[in-house]
Amino acid sequence: MPLASDAFLPLADLFDRVPPEREALVHGSERWTFGELDTRSAQLAAWLLGKGVEAHDLVAFQLPNGPEFLALTFAIYRCGATPAPLSYRLPPAERDAILGVMQPRCAIDAEMLPAPSTAATSMPSRPVAASWKACTSGGSTGTPKVIVDGRPAGFPAGTAFIGIPANSRVSVPGPLYHNAPFSAAVFALWNGSTVHTADRFDAATVLDEIAREGIGWALMVPTMMHRIMALPEAERPAARFAAWKQVVHTAAPMARWLKQAWIDWLGPDHIWEVYGATEGLVRCWIGGIEWLERPGSVGRPIGNGRIRILRPDGNEAAPGEHGEVFAMPPGGPGSTYRYIGAERRATADGWESVGDVGWLDADGYLFLADRKDDLIISGGVNIWPAEVEAAVLRHPDVRSCAVFGKPDADLGAIVHAVIESDAALDTAGLSAFLTDHLARAKHPRSVDVTSQTVRDDAGKFRKPRFATPEIPA
Repeated sequence: MPLASDAFLPLADLFDRVPPEREALVHGSERWTFGELDTRSAQLAAWLLGKGVEAHDLVAFQLPNGPEFLALTFAIYRCGATPAPLSYRLPPAERDAILGVMQPRCAIDAEMLPAPSTAATSMPSRPVAASWKACTSGGSTGTPKVIVDGRPAGFPAGTAFIGIPANSRVSVPGPLYHNAPFSAAVFALWNGSTVHTADRFDAATVLDEIAREGIGWALMVPTMMHRIMALPEAERPAARFAAWKQVVHTAAPMARWLKQAWIDWLGPDHIWEVYGATEGLVRCWIGGIEWLERPGSVGRPIGNGRIRILRPDGNEAAPGEHGEVFAMPPGGPGSTYRYIGAERRATADGWESVGDVGWLDADGYLFLADRKDDLIISGGVNIWPAEVEAAVLRHPDVRSCAVFGKPDADLGAIVHAVIESDAALDTAGLSAFLTDHLARAKHPRSVDVTSQTVRDDAGKFRKPRFATPEIPA
């Protein structure tokens, strides 16, 4: 029987709606059906209940990407509880600091999980968790905070989310403990789609899987897209990707030249961007066609969210004027999340900021400069690391990079770049390359080159915090 348009579909009831023989998860050589995911998640749910998990509890867990990660996620939903994924790479001190803030009912790692069983498992009816996820964030500072989503563990029938298709194949190659990949993978399964994940992102491997498996949608970060574009053209003929209709990028600023390269490769209808923080205050959305009309924009708010740009004095900025980005969700102040271990940054009338700086054009399209706390003031010049990073990434020998300010007795701060490369790059050579792309005052004055990955598969890099500059009025 067709569901009413306003029907609420709990995440825990997924397996009542999707055929058990349909493929649910693909991870390397592992392939699970929805029936297998149902069986394993029920076993894990019974185990969690035996550990005392109750409705609306937070359950923290540290697992690498793979089917067990998502089986445990849905087991937590079946208990009526909220999953709180953590990086399995966290050092013990950082893990303990987060758990001390979160205070979950229990904390699970891979070694604790019971072995799979063939025995049938019956599950008692459980309530729907008041929150469908609780993700952690330390921003650039590393100070732990937990962001508990304000939405319950289910969605109204027909809910759309960043273009994720129903009954299709999607690629989510990033770390599932991060908010965006976690949200995309869970929602895709709720939508009846097959989710492809990876131990770690490898450009050639992921691209080959997208072509071979007929994947129609993918979630990526700019670092991944830079690595794909760096592959030889022979490895990425556009004709191989006829089924790949959409890539959505998020989590970090996208260099204009890189986005243009993707549009030139697969067309403007293929590439989409979503901007929004884990707090869910607002979501901006823009496709390649609109972006070509406003290069650099991250779009306009969708779903009745609102944005305003405020100057340092608290007054509203004019169109085109830089300031801090404040947002108001459709449900009003405090409607989308709650913090554990942090305080909201809000105006007296409830508009909130997560620290981004940007501007609006006359038509309400948002353009971002960078994070407020990442601004470098060098000799009186305001320098946004994202702009420098976009220029450095143009160098053919640079695989990834991160830029931040280092204290300097003369200039106050200098631009420092950490670069992933196998080439012998130095400051002088890099500066010569950047001459056509970046004003001289913004060139890195010191460089560290490493063969190790600078950014993780979520595109993140924890920048050292030397000082928090103020944005001049």
